[in-house]
Amino acid sequence: MPRFDPSRLRPIAAIACLGLGIGVALPAPASPSDRASTDEVEVRLISASSQVSPGQTVLVALEQRIAPHWHTYWKNPGDSGQPTSIDWQLPKNITASDIHWPAPKRFDVGPITNYGYEAQVLLLTEIHLPDSLTPGTSVALTAEANWLVCREECIPQQATLALSLPVAASATPSPDAATLSTALSSLPAKASFDASARVDGKELVVSWPVAATAQARQALFMPNDWGRIQHAAKPRLDRDGDAWRLRMPVGEQPAPAGQVLEGLLLVDGQAWEVRMPVLNGNAPSPAPEPANANASALGLWTAMGLALIGGLILNLMPCVFPVLAIKALGFLQGSASEHRRQGVAYTAGVLIAFAALGAVLLALRSAGGSIGWGFQFHSPVFVLLLAWLLFVLGLSLAGHLQIGGGFAGIGQSLASRPGLAGSFFTGVLATVVATPCTAPFMGAAMAFALAQPGPQLMAVFLSLGFGLALPYLALACWPALQRRMPRPGPWMEVLKQALAFPMFAAAIWLVWVLAQQAGPLGVLIVLSGMVLIALAAWVRMVSRHASAQWRWTGAGAALAAVIGAVALVPSLPAMNGGETSSSKDSAIAAAAEGHEPYSPERLSELRAQGKPVFVNLTASWCITCLVNERVALSTQEVREAFTREGVTYLKGDWTRQDPRITALLKQHDRSGVPLYLFYPAGAGSSAQVLPQVLTPGIVTSALRAGEAAVR
Repeated sequence: MPRFDPSRLRPIAAIACLGLGIGVALPAPASPSDRASTDEVEVRLISASSQVSPGQTVLVALEQRIAPHWHTYWKNPGDSGQPTSIDWQLPKNITASDIHWPAPKRFDVGPITNYGYEAQVLLLTEIHLPDSLTPGTSVALTAEANWLVCREECIPQQATLALSLPVAASATPSPDAATLSTALSSLPAKASFDASARVDGKELVVSWPVAATAQARQALFMPNDWGRIQHAAKPRLDRDGDAWRLRMPVGEQPAPAGQVLEGLLLVDGQAWEVRMPVLNGNAPSPAPEPANANASALGLWTAMGLALIGGLILNLMPCVFPVLAIKALGFLQGSASEHRRQGVAYTAGVLIAFAALGAVLLALRSAGGSIGWGFQFHSPVFVLLLAWLLFVLGLSLAGHLQIGGGFAGIGQSLASRPGLAGSFFTGVLATVVATPCTAPFMGAAMAFALAQPGPQLMAVFLSLGFGLALPYLALACWPALQRRMPRPGPWMEVLKQALAFPMFAAAIWLVWVLAQQAGPLGVLIVLSGMVLIALAAWVRMVSRHASAQWRWTGAGAALAAVIGAVALVPSLPAMNGGETSSSKDSAIAAAAEGHEPYSPERLSELRAQGKPVFVNLTASWCITCLVNERVALSTQEVREAFTREGVTYLKGDWTRQDPRITALLKQHDRSGVPLYLFYPAGAGSSAQVLPQVLTPGIVTSALRAGEAAVR
């Protein structure tokens, strides 16, 4: 008896679905609205901007809210079904992109397998507006959406939806901006590793490097086109040396050798877009080059050593040094044994904080999230809270807020306690304020750690933490170093107050970071919170020596001010999803600063032309990045060298965790910024990776060396 092929049911099932749905499509309303509904699906057309500007690219979405037990379809619906389509009716010179499809879910209904969505899905589209739009007018967007919704039965449905968006000189984010931004960042990223495919008899074999997904337990390949595989068949995953192999029976229209096969590769819940050449079936698939080959070649002990050195250098960073300096003043009092205990407590605080950071990274990696050093600074809420924390530290050091005694520690009340508790939580605080910094030697160590299983990752992170804690621990355990410290005196209070200003400066910098992430509303919230915190500190100080009744009144008023600040946090936008200026304006601003915005397409275009290219991957929360730009990349010497050598300067901003920049970081074995790449002239030139701490001489020497190599 011939083998039953479920994929043959697709045409029959599709016809049956359409037949069942005749006459139940949505009636078109007399005047199109931005929403419509049936018993099975509610649809809505939403925009990231409530007000648009000339030249802007507007992110819009067709939102489907699907009734329980029903589902709609992905662009390849599987054995049966029909993908959702959007037919745009747009004014002249306005264009729409194809749908940006989220990763679908696999539905198995008997012998039939489908790919689609349940509960809710946002189908994103980019609308490109011309520069010729006139402020004061409006843009009418009309979309005719068609979809098939299925349970046991299938119903084709249709709705005509419309939006009218006012045109102004600058765009305004809509209430849905954060939702659309989250949906955009959740789309499958383009794979930063090389994958390949071959048809081996009646099987399609997809291969990719082990280093890219070292912990692979389950994998699934969803081709963009129907007929490439038998969707209902269970794929087989096995490891072959340095490569994973995923084997699936071919479908009715297998991809021929030499063609490019596109689709989604899902490994343990994380999805990547892959474009794979289909190799000759008689030739074995080559093991793809590991994504982190250079980092993996380090070895655990080398990575731990580099992390230790990087941790030592972190002590010199502007946020960490005041913490260490104030803490070290405690050695001017107390016994040697007490100093040693405080050193051990401080080290324990640092190591436990780094262990917690490593555990969070492991959890995010298991959940399929994109991780890297400084990952928490992609959260506006974290940036807001850290800005408030540093502001409180500044108030405390300046003498305007009493939250603890002596020099046993600084920070929150926990870190300000005298004794071992203060030392422990000061170690925790030092870890928190060190995370926006990247020291030399850290990049390779962090890239190695983030590609390893949990125990190796923890070993590297604890080495980094031990390096951060080592100077204080050495001072605590070495009385000879303590004897070299100056005698106690009034200078100690002066130094304490002076060290408040680096904390205030760091808080200002974080407000600027928040402005990049959450826009003007974010700045208003963080500054309002600072005013309420300062009010709480002042009320507490003026009422501290009053009568008991007024002390309680002052404490209540201070507590109310702090609660008011905390109550502002939920109002913070998740991310600035709207454009605050047109893309043309952004390009002009970048050109005025001597660089172009980074994009993979622009980099590929310049390399194909054989032009030299310098790439700077940075983020507004990265202190090391900002210092390098100030002392090296923005200097007249470097700018003149770029002009003289004909170098195109591309700058990629990772503040909002752009997945295109994440892919380039992974390609060069980095888990975070900064990353500096120089491509000498010549279409086939490879990138030269520059150090993480730059000087003008380092940059110009790299340019001269590249020119000499070409000659």
